[in-house]
Amino acid sequence: MSRTSPDRVARATPGPVARRLTGLSDRAIAWIFVAPTIFLLLAINIFPLIWTLRLSFTNMRVNRPNEPVEWVGLRNYQRILNDSGIWETMQATAHFLFWTLALQILIGFTLAWLINRKFRGNDLWTTIIVLPMMLSPAVVGNFWTFLYQPQIGLFNYVVGFLSGADPSSFSMIADVRLAPWAIIIVDTWMWTPFVMLICLAGLRSIPESIYEAAECDRASKWRQFWTITVPMVLPFLMLAVLFRGIENFKMFDLVVQLTGGGPGNTTEVTSINLKREAFEKWRTGYSSAYAIILFVTVFGLASIYVKALNKVKSR
Repeated sequence: MSRTSPDRVARATPGPVARRLTGLSDRAIAWIFVAPTIFLLLAINIFPLIWTLRLSFTNMRVNRPNEPVEWVGLRNYQRILNDSGIWETMQATAHFLFWTLALQILIGFTLAWLINRKFRGNDLWTTIIVLPMMLSPAVVGNFWTFLYQPQIGLFNYVVGFLSGADPSSFSMIADVRLAPWAIIIVDTWMWTPFVMLICLAGLRSIPESIYEAAECDRASKWRQFWTITVPMVLPFLMLAVLFRGIENFKMFDLVVQLTGGGPGNTTEVTSINLKREAFEKWRTGYSSAYAIILFVTVFGLASIYVKALNKVKSR
């Protein structure tokens, strides 16, 4: 039965088509199957990028389709680079990036090191710690907005209990000084488990024989940590920084849910500022140039970082 079906298909295939297929190599046949997927990826990723690059040299506004589109050259790029508001947004993004990465790496590595000790209830605690990462950013934003409420929020009561301050005397998401830290706390709470899992994979990839050899050489636990654990986990730490750095640079939904970029523009990161330029002010050409600058910044920094990561891995 299994031989009859292919034979019938072969006999039903027209002669010219059968001769063409017979003459194709395995590589050519593989390309026939892969080509539609590659074409789809190019249409989804490459074409929008080229179109955005073209729009960045114009003064186009999509809300004014009847106005003539003029070619303005590099004027949009010059205006962006000379805009003090853009640089303030970049500073807010850099502040958010630095502290979230620092806290997530420190706490994530510490949690991974503790879980790697294999104590009783290890699997249960690992599951509990990973739970925040499984939630939607919209759910997390609404949840923490409720926790940050001055009158009924649990966060203010905990801080008031520990510090003795009146819980209603401060607001994490309405105070200019505290609002950036409110977002940093939530992002750290949500994504530290991701860093922990990467670090845990690195710790468990270290052969036990290396530690046994170090103990035979009478190396202390502290020396083993700095000469064995940290160097061998460093590529995993750098990989976690790369993933979280790219994700946090384009952070949008969590900030919108918590502060909306306020109070004022204190927490207005680049993604929110770009959205306002494109879909509130409808400056399509200007926002396209803004997007290209952000893309080049992320791509350039990531390329340099990947080269450093490869050097660390090749040691």
